Amino acid sequence: MSTPSPSPGASRRRAALAFIYVTVLLDMLAFGIVIPVLPHLVAQLAGGGVARAAWWVGVFSTVFALVQFLCSPLQGALADRYGRRPVILISNLGLALNFVVLATAPTLWLLFVARVVLGATAASFTTANAYIADITPPERRAAAFGLLGSAFGAGFIIGPGLGGLLGELSLRLPFWVAGALAFVNFLYGLCVLPESLPRERRTARLELHMAHPLGALTLLRRYPPVLRLAVVLFLVYLANYALQATFVLYADYRYGWGPQAVGYVLMLVGACDGAAQALLTGRLSLRLGERRLLLWSMLAGIAAFLLMGLADRGWLFLTAVPLMALWGLANPPLQSLMTHEVDPSEQGRLQGALTSLGSLAGIFGPFLFAEVFALAVAPASPLEVPGLPFVLAALLLAIGTVLAVRASRDLHGGAGGAAYHADPVPPSDRSIP
Repeated sequence: MSTPSPSPGASRRRAALAFIYVTVLLDMLAFGIVIPVLPHLVAQLAGGGVARAAWWVGVFSTVFALVQFLCSPLQGALADRYGRRPVILISNLGLALNFVVLATAPTLWLLFVARVVLGATAASFTTANAYIADITPPERRAAAFGLLGSAFGAGFIIGPGLGGLLGELSLRLPFWVAGALAFVNFLYGLCVLPESLPRERRTARLELHMAHPLGALTLLRRYPPVLRLAVVLFLVYLANYALQATFVLYADYRYGWGPQAVGYVLMLVGACDGAAQALLTGRLSLRLGERRLLLWSMLAGIAAFLLMGLADRGWLFLTAVPLMALWGLANPPLQSLMTHEVDPSEQGRLQGALTSLGSLAGIFGPFLFAEVFALAVAPASPLEVPGLPFVLAALLLAIGTVLAVRASRDLHGGAGGAAYHADPVPPSDRSIP
């Protein structure tokens, strides 16, 4: 007996999922490639020594996060009004053109302008999440978001290493490669990416009064459980900056790890996180349910940060890395639970609001944890706890866990993923036709 061939709809759905994965992977590769060289390029154009370059790098990072905070709701609103495909394609083309400008910028101000526009056009992350919500049945969304998370991890494992190698050849070469990756992604999507949001499910008009951060907050307020889960997600984003903002200095101060050791540890963190997202999210979300997976992952994060903050030996710090990977499993069920509660025509605005929360955390998080670390290691400090930023991150996650328990009880069906909204559209019609 011959095995039945997959339906055209299923084949197109798999192609679309593959494209979204490749889109996020290539975008993260493009962003990761420029990480090792952007500060050096800024230093070259700014002049005035390391201190002046460090100041400008801080300005670039803060402004990029601020622009994303302001523009992400507009990107989501555009995707809800005009569909996901054009927003993703324009985003990829915009990224390609901006990387070319970064590669050729002769002055610091032009580099700055290109970085601002880059933040405004980096829409693919927001819209990719909305696309996943469009085409994936509710019970499979956590696994799909986890797969997307593994693309983030893979991009950040490969990108910085590749960027460092290319940067040794030429300081601007990584920007050209990043632009080429983004342009190839655009061409790939132009050929294979179908639209996931039918016209009848799109918003009737572009609601500009909702296409800004305050308008996005209004959207979240219409769904109280979603608003509470969004606060949990913000705390998760914020806690993540404890590692990003202080790890290099902390590892050198407490364990004497140099750049090479730090690089290996960050590769280990990325590899564990990517593997957990790709291999465990789907299995555990089906076995435990999304609510329990979320809560257990938050507890793993609390344990990981406490261990990192209190570890007085380097090897003890490393034992927290697997726990960190398990904490990374909290994001997919958080995203999935929120998508179940929001109308299909508002998924883009939901993802825009969530991206804004991540950008808001990026504005305040690095400064917060850097200052806490500085306070902890200052010669006159009464605390003498170098790992204080990680202890603070554990406290934030503990607050988030309490909020998650209460918010997930209020979800439709009360089971946090065991039941979903009654939807007049059959599951088979949720996906790409």
